[in-house]
Amino acid sequence: MGWAKATKLAGRTALQGLVAVKFDKGHGALVELNCETDFVAKNDKFHKMMEDATLAAFKFAHTHLQAKGPITKMELDSEQLGNLQAEGGKKLSETLALFIGTVGENAVLRRAECWKANQNEVKITAYTHPAPATPGDYSAGKYGALLAYKQPNDLQDFGRQLCQHIVGCAPVKIGDKEKDKPAKNSDDETCLIFQEYLLDPSYTVEEVMEQNKLEIIDYVRFSCGEAVESNMPGVEKQPLDTVQTLQ
Repeated sequence: MGWAKATKLAGRTALQGLVAVKFDKGHGALVELNCETDFVAKNDKFHKMMEDATLAAFKFAHTHLQAKGPITKMELDSEQLGNLQAEGGKKLSETLALFIGTVGENAVLRRAECWKANQNEVKITAYTHPAPATPGDYSAGKYGALLAYKQPNDLQDFGRQLCQHIVGCAPVKIGDKEKDKPAKNSDDETCLIFQEYLLDPSYTVEEVMEQNKLEIIDYVRFSCGEAVESNMPGVEKQPLDTVQTLQ
């Protein structure tokens, strides 16, 4: 019943939904799940599907990423994400088909980013907007980001605040003060280090980073329903046949 319904609805546009994060200090997952309407995106069953998908991607980050540089990053497309195992032993694609059969509209496991820190001094944090009332290691919203950084005194709250800035201000790249120049109009700034810091615009992000002795290793930001580049720079794309169902 679920597969038949999913096949029938597969061609319908699904750009609503959520992005979600799950992380610990050394691992992170950022996942997007789409549906047709915002009404379904608020459904408890949709939130359960979102949480299952994010947990599966988080487990993948723990068990399947090999050390390479300060962090290992893996981008999973829709088919690869669906091949991961959900709680209870089913593949995510099977769980999704049952969900579609229940709600009666199309839904898509769109993409995921799985990260692993390979050095003790590298930390991973994450943020979604709207933010939950009580911050935790899992959250979902319309926007989300993962951030990998180094900071000697390990003030994780500041890392999360910087991740909040990334979600809110949508920088295109970290930026290099030796090679890049600030935009003439601060509202047009796309380099993270030159942007006015979201929580205190009297400082730039670079100035706040220097004050807190923080070094950004990398970040990634998802906006639900956004157009996605086919080849994201700096992210390894794993062949489908190597993304096996988790045991």
